[in-house]
Amino acid sequence: MGQAASPPDQGLTRRGLLAGSAALLASACAPRRNPAALRLWAMSYEGDYSPHLMPPFTRATGIDVEVQSLPWTASHEKLLTAFAGDAMPDVMMLPAGWVGEFAMVGAIAPVCDPALVTGLFPGLTEATRYGGRDHAVPWSVAPQAQFYRRDLLAAAGYDGPPLDWAGWRHMGRELKRRRPGEWVFLMPLNWWDALFTFAGQAGAKLLRDRNTRGDFASPEFAAALDFYASLYADRLAPPMLSTELQDPFAAFAQGAFAIYPRSPAMLLDLRRRAAEIAPDRWGVARMPGPRGPAPAGGISATLAVAATSPRAHEAWTLVRYMTGVGAELEFQRLIGSLPARQSAWAAPQMQAPVLRPFRSQMTELVTEPNVIEWERIRIEVQLVAERLVRGDLTSAQAMATMNTRADAILAKRRALVDAGRIA
Repeated sequence: MGQAASPPDQGLTRRGLLAGSAALLASACAPRRNPAALRLWAMSYEGDYSPHLMPPFTRATGIDVEVQSLPWTASHEKLLTAFAGDAMPDVMMLPAGWVGEFAMVGAIAPVCDPALVTGLFPGLTEATRYGGRDHAVPWSVAPQAQFYRRDLLAAAGYDGPPLDWAGWRHMGRELKRRRPGEWVFLMPLNWWDALFTFAGQAGAKLLRDRNTRGDFASPEFAAALDFYASLYADRLAPPMLSTELQDPFAAFAQGAFAIYPRSPAMLLDLRRRAAEIAPDRWGVARMPGPRGPAPAGGISATLAVAATSPRAHEAWTLVRYMTGVGAELEFQRLIGSLPARQSAWAAPQMQAPVLRPFRSQMTELVTEPNVIEWERIRIEVQLVAERLVRGDLTSAQAMATMNTRADAILAKRRALVDAGRIA
């Protein structure tokens, strides 16, 4: 696979894509089929498959639910536009990093019952608190793991991928030596997951001075960034965007890559497309750390209730159902997302060997900075990391640029902290 040429304005175009397209907001409010139904908005697989959870809920409660699946590229703006226009859904899925922002503007209600946020994996509720109160209930969790080709690794003498950086890179070089025309690791440059997984495992704090400035020149982040960039410099990973890969799953199945860091959603793809790659040809392991597996972050989806919902009791009834063990296990079966409730992991379906690396990572989760600006900062950091990989910046220049961009985004927060208006 060759590297496609990048247009001169690629950075601006991708920033718009990553942050969301305001042009899509014209379709923000689709006509409701049932005006009496509760409205639930969710994104990605969660939005696509949530309707499968609704029939048992409606039979048990008599409450109809209308689900709308949102595209990631417009969901943030769509939710804010709905809040400004007094058109919020009753229940909404929010990435954990968005909860503080929507709580701050008064868009979502505090959690009505402490029992909804008990029995969860440690650390999951840290990002859902605002003003000392929980404002969303963790729902599905997606830490990153590495999916690997057992057959390709075995040909190079490996039973599985090493779990430390030095061993991982050495394995990559051995695989590349044996198959010089193929790549080893698939880590698209517009996906931030791998870089921030490495940063979390290195112990990088990411922000400093009470979360008012970037900390992307720390020794820990520098180590993670250098390791990340070295995988491209050694031509072990292709310097490509996900949009340049027509079908990453097919490429993995065909052996174009040996290692594919992904969320548990990959399990759904592997199940749906088992004809392309047999189960005995792939495995799952935790991502490597500097000296072995370590705490790392992951996407956490939550459910929140709109502060303006006229049917708050019914909305919280829906949240209680969807975040309960039964619904979490059904969702895991449908889309591979991991239950946030520890008790769900005692179920027989959660004992599958491919889930063990994810279960292990769930006990070592890193909480990313709990500030509303974090989503924008992460996007900017990944854009700068791409420039480093493409040779436009040195490592020192990249880290300085990351800090400059983070500091600019955090300027208002810094002023409010200095004035004593926020902690």
